[in-house]
Amino acid sequence: MRVFGVDPGLTRCGFGVVDGGPGRTVRAVAVDVVRTPADADLAVRLLQLSDAVEEWLDRHRPQVVAVERVFSQHNVRTAMGTAQAGGVVALAAARRGLPVVFHTPSEVKAAVTGSGRADKAQVTAMVTKLLGLKTAPRPADAADALALAICHLWRAPMRTRLAEAEARAAELARTHRARLARASARAPGRPAAETGGKTQ
Repeated sequence: MRVFGVDPGLTRCGFGVVDGGPGRTVRAVAVDVVRTPADADLAVRLLQLSDAVEEWLDRHRPQVVAVERVFSQHNVRTAMGTAQAGGVVALAAARRGLPVVFHTPSEVKAAVTGSGRADKAQVTAMVTKLLGLKTAPRPADAADALALAICHLWRAPMRTRLAEAEARAAELARTHRARLARASARAPGRPAAETGGKTQ
């Protein structure tokens, strides 16, 4: 599976493409950081980011897009820009019929380092090691994008199994309720109010 990981942001947006192989094998395909000028109009910055996303989707043809989920931040303006950038990525993927999966920062950190509280330096070091890179991806946005792709590759099978288990459980529950309803309808001596009859 090929995953396009995106660490969204307006000033810096990390892009990383990773291929997943047998087991937990991962291989870096491409990584970069797309920048937009802070003094440009918001619409222009979003357009520049959209163009870059479209180019990467065309060039690398991923099967799924993994985006970091925006959580509350102290800087509301930064949070809004991050959310807007993530929306641009999701829209571009949706136009191509590609699934978009959002992962929280703690999920990503836990997937690649084993700790949901790892700092950026630890994430960068583990991404470099896991992908066998000669040099660490810089800036941190680039490493985060690769970490997102790795996180999805390793968590996707678990998510699939969980979804299948939930679907089976829901089907069993529906079957059980239907059996109970049929058994109740056949039970003798039911009160008249339940059968729709009238008492004299």
